Amino acid sequence: MATIFAQWLISVSIAILHPFFVSVIEIEHNPKDATAEISVRIFTDDLEKTLQKQSTGTIDIIKPTNKALIDQKISQYISKTLLLKINGKAVKLNYIGYEIIKESTWSYFEVTDIKEMNTVDINCAILHDFENSQINLFHVKSKGNQKSYKLDYPNKSTSFSF
Repeated sequence: MATIFAQWLISVSIAILHPFFVSVIEIEHNPKDATAEISVRIFTDDLEKTLQKQSTGTIDIIKPTNKALIDQKISQYISKTLLLKINGKAVKLNYIGYEIIKESTWSYFEVTDIKEMNTVDINCAILHDFENSQINLFHVKSKGNQKSYKLDYPNKSTSFSF
C-alpha cells in the first residue's frame, strides 16, 4: 500500500512540475455546405496568457468586459498562427466565435467554397510563443476518413491527403 501511495505521489509531483501544453485542432469537410469547419481547443489559461502578452489591456476570456475585443483577439491570434492550404490554395479562416467548455476555450472557424477537400497543408504555431513544449494535435476528416497527426514544438508543418 505504501508503495502504491509513493508511486502516486511521484506521478503527481512530476505532473505538477511538467504540465501538459496541448491544443487540439479539428478540421472537417462539410460537402453539403461546401465548407471546411475548424475548431481549435486551447486551455483557457494558456490562451489568456498568450493574448495578454500581445495586449495592453487585461484579457479575461471567461468573464470579458468587452466580448467583441476578446473575439477580435482570438480571431487575430488563431488566423496568424494557423495557416491552411486546402487543395493547394491558401484559405482565409472566417471566425465564428468561441465558447468555454470546462478548462478549455473552443474557437470556431469556417472556410467557404470548399466543394472537395483532397489535400490540407498546415502551418501551425499555436502557443509556440508561449511554451516550447507545446503539442498541437490535428484531426482532419474528409470523404468519410479521419486522419490525425501530432506536431511537437518546434515543428509547425504537416499535410493530409484524402
